[in-house]
Amino acid sequence: MDYKEVYEQWIANPYFDEATKEELKSIAEDENEIKERFYMDLEFGTAGLRGVIGAGTNRMNIYTVRKATQGLANYISRVNGQKRGVAIAYDSRHMSPEFADEAALCLAANGIKAYVFESLRPTPELSYAVRKLGCIAGINVTASHNPPEYNGYKVYWEDGAQITPPHDAGIMREVKAISVQDAITMPKEEAIHEGLYEVIGKEIDEQYINDLTKISLSPESIARHHDMKIVYTPIHGTGVTVIPPTLKAFGFTNIIHVPEQDVVSGDFPTVVSPNPEEPAALALAVEKAKETDAELVLASDPDADRVGAAVKNNEGEWVLLNGNQTALMFVYYLITRWKELGKINGKEYIVKTIVTTELIRTIAEKNGVEVYDVYTGFKWIADVMKKNEGKKNYIGGGEESYGFLCEDFVRDKDAVSACAILAEIAAWAKDQGITMYQLLQNIYVQYGFSKEKGISVVKKGKSGAEEIEAMMKHFRENPLQEIAGSKVTLFYDYASLKGKDYVENETLTLDMPTTSNVLQYFTEDGTKVSIRPSGTEPKIKFYCEVHSKVKSLDELPAAEKAGAEKIEAIKASLGI
Repeated sequence: MDYKEVYEQWIANPYFDEATKEELKSIAEDENEIKERFYMDLEFGTAGLRGVIGAGTNRMNIYTVRKATQGLANYISRVNGQKRGVAIAYDSRHMSPEFADEAALCLAANGIKAYVFESLRPTPELSYAVRKLGCIAGINVTASHNPPEYNGYKVYWEDGAQITPPHDAGIMREVKAISVQDAITMPKEEAIHEGLYEVIGKEIDEQYINDLTKISLSPESIARHHDMKIVYTPIHGTGVTVIPPTLKAFGFTNIIHVPEQDVVSGDFPTVVSPNPEEPAALALAVEKAKETDAELVLASDPDADRVGAAVKNNEGEWVLLNGNQTALMFVYYLITRWKELGKINGKEYIVKTIVTTELIRTIAEKNGVEVYDVYTGFKWIADVMKKNEGKKNYIGGGEESYGFLCEDFVRDKDAVSACAILAEIAAWAKDQGITMYQLLQNIYVQYGFSKEKGISVVKKGKSGAEEIEAMMKHFRENPLQEIAGSKVTLFYDYASLKGKDYVENETLTLDMPTTSNVLQYFTEDGTKVSIRPSGTEPKIKFYCEVHSKVKSLDELPAAEKAGAEKIEAIKASLGI
């Protein structure tokens, strides 16, 4: 059946509601729009669903959500997990509460109990709830930091992590095997009456926050600097529910809000994009920090799994930390404090993604801490945690895309704990008479300077997807021999799990749990370049990383300048 026939079917079939049909009738004259909405089914990938809200098979709507949930319910039945239930959370986006209920009522119709949060909650709290309630799975309705027109649907498994093999493939097969009309549902009142729909809320909040306070490593520093001024913004999202209470529970007493961004809204009215990676998303918070003479700015994205931070530099100007710098601070601080508190016994490890700065490896290895390299996506960090549970001690794990996890009882990146620990790091640095910016500078002098830049090339729609595929094919079949004047020494292709060592002229086999569409280059001068299509957005991403040695703080400005020039040269080598 071609896309036009499917379009006509949606309009004619009594299964679909009148509002959906009216929306589709309004585009009857727009051939291209009909094609974009119906040329494919919105793909249920390894992370679930993510797409533009609207009617159609290639859009996020109650029917595509119901279909995904029916597939999940079928899989849960296959593994005999019906009796354990599913926890469901949602964010501030348009249709998020409706999609959450749609998922819950489909599960209920399949005899599977749904535990639904009473209102919006952060992604990490959903992960926590899955584990705490002993659920077989979790569903989180969120499109993270995507633009307002998007929503998404993430599936979690019993360990509290996003689905990994074999469950991801199993669920995908079940979703693919059914049509939209195969999904079943039931009235909410009936589901509640039969005990298949339970509202959860404050009791989970309290347990989660209480457990988070146990990971604090410097309570004395917090006590001394409890009134340090901290500006926090949830950027219109879920963080507003638990991050301020968590900061208070840690002992911080001077939390300054950005009132216009405390407003829960799927329109994200004060920002173009609710992404803490974008400087504009933190602009209001930084202004508030200037007004109040604050010492730290913290921000979480709409589902509160990513953290953004701004600090004052040596000239008193506010600068934004990137994801790699934040991860460096976490790793340095956690390892340092674990050592000082006598918690290092040779069984400790940290986890980073393959596109995150190699300086993390340097810090960990010099302190006798094992390092795991995993694919992009926090589920792979969680996978390492699961495999090491009861055998080794998890210190922390993170990725350059502003995600970090400081505790082992959650299995997704956590902006709630990240905000609390960043504030704790600021208090700890104050005890040493330095700022957070100076702490970062000291790390560079001690362990080496690194500069990283991520470049995203956006290619929208069907033609964009084809273009991205062609670009990956080109780089794969024509590996670069030189980047910015430095010879390539290593080339990794994670799609084939093969690599090439050009120095030894050897073919390598890469030890990873599965394949991934990522290419990676290392050069003689320590440069690392990674290339991958985004799994959630119409982008191809390039990650550039350069290194140099600095002997003193005085050398940092020159290293920064040289690093920026080198990255421009890398971009030229890549043709971007």
